[in-house]
Amino acid sequence: MTIHAVRGVHDILPGEGEKWRRVERIAREVFDSYGYEEIRLPIFERTDLFARSIGEATDIVQKEMYTFEDRGGDSVTLRPEATAGLLRAYIEHGLFVHPKPIKLYTMGPMFRYERPQAGRYRQFHQLDVEALGDEHPSLDAEVIAMLVEFFRRLDLAERLQVEINSLGDENPTCRPRYRTELVRYLRAHADRLCDECRERMERNPLRVLDCKKPECRRVLDGAPALGDFLCEDCAPHFGKTREYLEAMGIRYVVSPRLVRGLDYYVRTTFELTTTELGAQNAVAGGGRYDGLIKLLGGPPDPGIGFAVGVERVVQLLPDVAQGAWQDRRPGVFLIPLGDEALRRLLPVAGELRAKGIVVEVGHGERKLTRELERASKLEEAKRLGVLHAVILGPDELARGEAKVKDMKSGAQRAVPLSGLVDELLALGGRA
Repeated sequence: MTIHAVRGVHDILPGEGEKWRRVERIAREVFDSYGYEEIRLPIFERTDLFARSIGEATDIVQKEMYTFEDRGGDSVTLRPEATAGLLRAYIEHGLFVHPKPIKLYTMGPMFRYERPQAGRYRQFHQLDVEALGDEHPSLDAEVIAMLVEFFRRLDLAERLQVEINSLGDENPTCRPRYRTELVRYLRAHADRLCDECRERMERNPLRVLDCKKPECRRVLDGAPALGDFLCEDCAPHFGKTREYLEAMGIRYVVSPRLVRGLDYYVRTTFELTTTELGAQNAVAGGGRYDGLIKLLGGPPDPGIGFAVGVERVVQLLPDVAQGAWQDRRPGVFLIPLGDEALRRLLPVAGELRAKGIVVEVGHGERKLTRELERASKLEEAKRLGVLHAVILGPDELARGEAKVKDMKSGAQRAVPLSGLVDELLALGGRA
């Protein structure tokens, strides 16, 4: 019986992996240029970390986390998102004593048990960025601008829309007041909502605003807008964030129904969306979470951050697998005919690789005559798209030279063994 991958996970195959490398490389370049430092985190944490940070009433905690008891009897959970673990490290290692804001990023796999569909997996990958210790709205704008710059470097910015909103805060005159009005409205129209929204409106009413079902959207179009309920602190904060975005030339739209799926968000929230991925239209999103660090036992430091769904970004990138393979094809194929030739060519391969040349070695003989072995290896070099082949057999060894064949033109010439590495470096793996 053939063993297949678990449903909801996927392999990243050669060719596609080149797009992932590009995403990760550009992410590091952009985040580094804004002064962020990389932090690497465990992929599992104590379960109560996520229950306290994400919220007991969220779908993630109630339905989606991969939670198990380890052999020591502790309840641990594969991370469903990265912010909680990063903040745990921020508190545990006393990073808050350094000058603010503390700017950190991480990347890697996350895990949620949910129905697999296009663009949504049970093991998925995120880029996660957090700026901690500063509540100025200009930081909010800069974080959004950095996210836009990341997509600009990928040539995707023009295909995405920046949506922003303010979720207010827990000041009694702000979000709690709005929540009361929203629940009153939803109850009055409950018979027109889907079953999931009717269940959500009592335990997590803001999440109802995120429903994509047409029948619910028609109801929600008439719901009160959170922006009309912002308190005297949150309203100017949002206004200033918008001013700074405009000063940096960042195009955006205010989306009054935009909410985030996690309880800890306050004030500024944002998403980058596309029309090219169907229902899974959010490619990246984040927001401010000013009370979360204190909730987890740390100082009352504010924070803002975002996560980028790598699978969704890769889906938007053009299919460059063939081009990427051509860029990484071996520049040189070394063809030793016999064991002594192999011993002479192995260090040549090492020197070339140390200089960045991609080298393939035709290891071992296949119980063929030398001529058939030569022909077989040259055919293999041609199939791989190699630029130059080096042939070394007993006759060449006796003369102290190797034959270098240009696989494109077919031209072949003798090169002294003493100068073989320099000659191949001069060619540089180029045709």
